[in-house]
Amino acid sequence: MKQSILGLCLLALVSTLSVAQDYKTYDEGIAKFRAQDYDGVIDLFSGMLASPERNKRYDEDLYFYRGQSYYFKDKTEDALSDLDKALELKHFNKAVITWFKARCYDKKGNTGQAESYYKEAVGYAENNKKVSAQILADRAQFYARQGNQEAANNDLALAKSLDPANADLAKATVSTSKSTTTRGAGDDKKSTQVIVKSNQKETKKEPAANTNTATTTKPNQQQTTPPVQQQQQATEQSTANTAMISSLVSTYKDEKRYALVIGNSSYGNAVGILKNPVNDATDVSTELRKSNFEVQLLTNATYVQMREAMRKFQEKLVNGPKDQTVGLFYYAGHGVQYGDENYLVPVDANVQFEDDIVRMCFPVQKMVLANMERSNSRMNIVILDACRNNPFPAATRSVSQGLVEMKRARGSFIAYATAPGSVASDGAGRNGLYTQELLKALRKPGLTIEQVFKDVRMNVLRLSGEKQFTWDSSNIVGEFYFKFQ
Repeated sequence: MKQSILGLCLLALVSTLSVAQDYKTYDEGIAKFRAQDYDGVIDLFSGMLASPERNKRYDEDLYFYRGQSYYFKDKTEDALSDLDKALELKHFNKAVITWFKARCYDKKGNTGQAESYYKEAVGYAENNKKVSAQILADRAQFYARQGNQEAANNDLALAKSLDPANADLAKATVSTSKSTTTRGAGDDKKSTQVIVKSNQKETKKEPAANTNTATTTKPNQQQTTPPVQQQQQATEQSTANTAMISSLVSTYKDEKRYALVIGNSSYGNAVGILKNPVNDATDVSTELRKSNFEVQLLTNATYVQMREAMRKFQEKLVNGPKDQTVGLFYYAGHGVQYGDENYLVPVDANVQFEDDIVRMCFPVQKMVLANMERSNSRMNIVILDACRNNPFPAATRSVSQGLVEMKRARGSFIAYATAPGSVASDGAGRNGLYTQELLKALRKPGLTIEQVFKDVRMNVLRLSGEKQFTWDSSNIVGEFYFKFQ
């Protein structure tokens, strides 16, 4: 019996170490990709994919980044194979995947397939202006090599209009060349590599050339240009927005961002298993890393593990540079409201009586917010996707439905999956409804934190048939952007 228990403990330890190593290797691979060390990316991610013990939730990103790396190393068949696997695993960035498939076929000299995939990529990216501009500028070069100067000029002009702040794009030109009709290795020296970008929808706007109308139209009458005053106002607004973003980037370029992310799903039989929280926490961690957060991720955590993680998290915030540190705490799983406090439920909580909650569950106000406030962080963000039904109905009569609105600590922004006293349910897909929409909003560049959660609230309300109303409260000073641009 003792040998069996020891064996299980060793197995659990090996599994935990394997998961931790996956996180480290993944982050190291992304760093190498940003540094254009494509051989390093291929070696690291090939090793991860070859391991039967790996966390397979990373697979879609591993194929996505390794596929691009193979492309830059002129291994087009390997690149196409990886990109197809990323699509099979339903990687959200279809625009970039199909774009790189187009580039691969261009290198292979299959211009028909290349043109088809360029068209597909442009369609997928139509609601993301920056990615659209990259694809169109690249397709302009493709058309130029085919001798189609008109199509090349049209694509480049549209790309510049979609991303006017891109200095490299503003200087770009295209000209037809009879020397080659296929992409060579040199054509990729200045190519923009692609870290995962959002493919979310934006409100469509008609091109500026179509905004002017006349009360009467004469045959062959040339379309009038916008008034000079309107052009100046538009230019001034664009310049002001660009200057504001540049100023914020400069102000917070040395900012340290730390996140503690917990997802609890595997509760005992008395409570039952939740479908989404582990997926939610894993996916939120991935997105936060893309926004320069150093993330500590726990899944199916016990009380002791949660306390130890909180200690490490608070230590990071305390030692971070004063007024240049941001802390974020995210939790998905069971939570209960008891007295005037919200408690997060560890997977090993064995609540038989009401006073067990205080001893076995994790208090948000006293342990999370209070510790975050006692630090050097300029902003503390708490996101709770824990507004579910009471998991201990037989043992507790004084536990209220949902969560209670907490006292706002200095410089804090607190977001709840639903309004105080209400409940939210698990989603039908990989993620719960709230986190599903949160992930989409986190991928959108140029949104303040208030805009991010307003976007989440509108979409959750709409998709739930106005049954779930998210809630947030703020006591922050200054601005915060998950993604500047």
